[in-house]
Amino acid sequence: MILKPYNFRGVMVLSVSERTFTQEVLESPVPVLVNFEAPWCGLCRIIHPLLLQFKSQCGEQIKLVGVNADENFKLSNTYRLKSLPTLLLVENGIIRHRLEGFRGRDDLRLALEEIKLTYTNRSKTYNHPQTADLECRTA
Repeated sequence: MILKPYNFRGVMVLSVSERTFTQEVLESPVPVLVNFEAPWCGLCRIIHPLLLQFKSQCGEQIKLVGVNADENFKLSNTYRLKSLPTLLLVENGIIRHRLEGFRGRDDLRLALEEIKLTYTNRSKTYNHPQTADLECRTA
């Protein structure tokens, strides 16, 4: 499967597969919000505008990608999907947040706000690495 970016109101969402997941998600230099979805999933369609709004608010600080859970069975098993949609925020190859089983838009909106606030606060120090002062001092 080839990478298929899709554009919605100026927000680009990259569709990734088992073949491209490592490069686009696990090795990404920025955190990635992975949306595991399926064409038959009604809630997936309902939350899509919220995800796009989240992406537009975060800009280039967070990448948003979509994974068709039906077409990428290995990924679905690897990440032990119990329900769709399932959202994973992956940073440096590590899952930082997992969102699943939310009841609707408001539930998801609150969770996305928390992620945005957490990441925005952390990114200020993340983008400006400082070397630790390791000199030995005597009292």
